[in-house]
Amino acid sequence: MGALLLRNVAFADGRAGQDVLVQAGRIAAIGPALAAPEGVEVIDGGGQLLAPPFVDSHFHMDATLSYGLPRVNNSGTLLEGIALWGELKPQLTQEALVERAMRYGDWAIAKGLLAIRTHVDVCDDRLLAVEALLHVKQRLAPFIDLQLVAFPQDGLLRSPTALANLERALDLGVDVVGGIPHFERTMADGAESVRILCEIAAERGLMVDMHCDESDDPLSRHIETLAFEAQRLKLHGRVTGSHLTSMHSMDNYYVSKLLPLMAEAGVNAVANPLINITLQGRHDTYPKRRGMTRVPELMAAGVTVAFGHDCVMDPWYSLGSGDMLEVAHMGLHVAQMTSQQQMRACFDAVTVNGATVLGLADYGIEVGKPADFVLLQARDAIEAIRLRATRLLVVRRGKVVARTAPQTAQLSVPGRPSVIDWKL
Repeated sequence: MGALLLRNVAFADGRAGQDVLVQAGRIAAIGPALAAPEGVEVIDGGGQLLAPPFVDSHFHMDATLSYGLPRVNNSGTLLEGIALWGELKPQLTQEALVERAMRYGDWAIAKGLLAIRTHVDVCDDRLLAVEALLHVKQRLAPFIDLQLVAFPQDGLLRSPTALANLERALDLGVDVVGGIPHFERTMADGAESVRILCEIAAERGLMVDMHCDESDDPLSRHIETLAFEAQRLKLHGRVTGSHLTSMHSMDNYYVSKLLPLMAEAGVNAVANPLINITLQGRHDTYPKRRGMTRVPELMAAGVTVAFGHDCVMDPWYSLGSGDMLEVAHMGLHVAQMTSQQQMRACFDAVTVNGATVLGLADYGIEVGKPADFVLLQARDAIEAIRLRATRLLVVRRGKVVARTAPQTAQLSVPGRPSVIDWKL
């Protein structure tokens, strides 16, 4: 287990000039000018920001890095992406799924992304993706907390074998119950799928995370049913509604009723800024709807809101690099969260709030907790988002698992400094 002393770092809460002592892979002490035990590696943090690991609360690792297979999504729409995934599924092999997911795992580690909740499609009767990602989860466990969601991509009731496959996936060790009620054939079927899935989660003692109302239709209101079932089955804190993009188009009166229901039921929300802003509003001319759910209003109502990357180079999204600061950056802009407090809240949405959604009890930079953290080339959380800060060090269980050289640029301009500093 790692033992090191990280000197002179800043924390997101504003504390500066702090040292962090790590012993036996856990944080042993935090404070200014700590004594260095004999034989401990000492690293100068240079006053830079030390943050807990980034958390991606919503991802699709079974599809990642499959861009162009079997063809490119020419329209760039959600529905063509779903159709494309349906074309690709029969061609999938377990070896290719594992290889792509492991490659993305390398990207994530380098970016300080050490906790991921990934939805895995269970509508393929072979459960190839489930078996592949269970294997990947085991291989990545020393570096990444990988949480799997049993996701009936084609609809729990719309796909004839989805319910049986979902139960099989949970029996194999998948962690979370997923769903997609707005993709069922009718609103009634969507509500019924929510009931069935929440009851399965309650019986098994599992969490729930549903793709919910990923639509521009203001009458897609399955989040209300999800909140009701969470309340009825006493699943408080264990249920998450992901996307919730229809809330962007709902009338304000209805939302004024919905937000307290969600807060009372302890339902979390996950927005996916990069994908929501790309896929939603496709039927609009101008003005175009932003599509992302009401993040600041949800936060103000007491709902835990996290951000997810959702996709990286797959049938739905041709970009991305596993950088959760890029996600926070987009979320800040789309939600117009530009006050100091709101910008810091966007940093929380890719760190501590995500940990809450995933139920990571041992997360955070506190004495006694595992020494998992990221040293960023920034002085505070806002600067980290602004610069999409370089990850100078990534530490897992007290061991440095990734290093990146500081970002610098040399100028050859007479009378100007030779090295650019992007800080004020």
